Amino acid sequence: MKIGVIADDFTGASDIANTLAKGVEPEGGLRTAQFPGIPTTSADKEIEAGVISLKSRTAPVEEAIADSLRALRWLADQGCQQFIFKYCSTFDSTKEGNIGPVAEALANELSAQKVVFCPAFPTTGRTVCQGHLFVLGKPLHESGMENHPLTPMTDANIRRWLQHQTEEAVGLVPIDTVKQGPEAIADALQNANERFVIGDAISDEDLLAWGGALKDAQLITGGSGIALGLPKNFVRKASSKRGGSVFTGITGPAAILAGSCSGATRGQIHVHAESHPTFAIDVPSVMSGDVTTQTLLDFFEAYSGQAPLAYSSGSPDDVRAIQSQFGQEAVADRLDNLFADTARELVQKSYKRLVVAGGETSGAVAKAVSEALGSPAMSIGPEIDPGVPVLSVGKTEPIALALKSGNFGAPDFFAKALRMMEAGK
Repeated sequence: MKIGVIADDFTGASDIANTLAKGVEPEGGLRTAQFPGIPTTSADKEIEAGVISLKSRTAPVEEAIADSLRALRWLADQGCQQFIFKYCSTFDSTKEGNIGPVAEALANELSAQKVVFCPAFPTTGRTVCQGHLFVLGKPLHESGMENHPLTPMTDANIRRWLQHQTEEAVGLVPIDTVKQGPEAIADALQNANERFVIGDAISDEDLLAWGGALKDAQLITGGSGIALGLPKNFVRKASSKRGGSVFTGITGPAAILAGSCSGATRGQIHVHAESHPTFAIDVPSVMSGDVTTQTLLDFFEAYSGQAPLAYSSGSPDDVRAIQSQFGQEAVADRLDNLFADTARELVQKSYKRLVVAGGETSGAVAKAVSEALGSPAMSIGPEIDPGVPVLSVGKTEPIALALKSGNFGAPDFFAKALRMMEAGK
């Protein structure tokens, strides 16, 4: 392997795996695989970029650190020359962590001296300017992220937010320097007094400049955008075989599972419901045991062939009310288990296409599917929408899987994903 990625959730892992597999023309990308958790065996030697999907974004800090270090050591054993700690492009975290503490642990393990933090992803409207993070032109704390049930982001100044989480001083490479190109960025990093540095970026060209500046960096942190310019460094060295996996399409029964409460996902559910069957999962009924895995399986079987969607998505007020009644962790665990068990049963019933929305839901489903198929590696197929590729899981009888972050995707994402899985493009 050339590049090793430690992602703090599963949809984010798919996002950056997609970026590394695509690369940019004319160089193209790297042969990339996504792993649901830390593998216990060595990776295929044909894999050039390995992305480990963790569920560490909202885990206790010490657990997140321990899992991230184990992932780092496995990737190092595969020969990785460069490491990326991937978190959400909206810097999802609390004042206590986990981004800062995990980055500190990884930097110390690698003895990395300068570590860049750049969550920018301009293609989806995430930009960083003067250390402030914007979402579609709105400051982060006015974008809706201030209402996130687990990691409410109440400050757009990510330099200040990160400083809450780390004892390391936090610096900045401002946009004026970035616009001068890779050499200017590299000089600014070299001369920075701080070990941790926020990187401004407002366009893909800025991310490509960062890619050139970071060609020799041991550790990089950020959203998937920071990986945009990295594959070409290895292609230029003639050390890459180039190109991603070939995906020709998978047909068969399909199901959609949505556990995200983001505004984008709720809008996608509304669009899908206009012409497809949907099932709204009543959380109190799940908690009481009245809605079970069998309930969802019966729904999918009844509407097989019609792109059925089962979802547990509500407004911020609805989510807070349910969490207050049953407890945040209890609700999350019960829903994760419901979705995971349903996905496992669907695979056993020969369902071939699964579309999943929501980071926590995607993590639960991806692990269940991987275990059911006995396949630790997921290959990267075509991009459905920015940041969301088709994944192929299993070798002899593969299934197609899509893991969508809550805020990603066009309004018709669900139907589009199923069409692309079948057509192969």
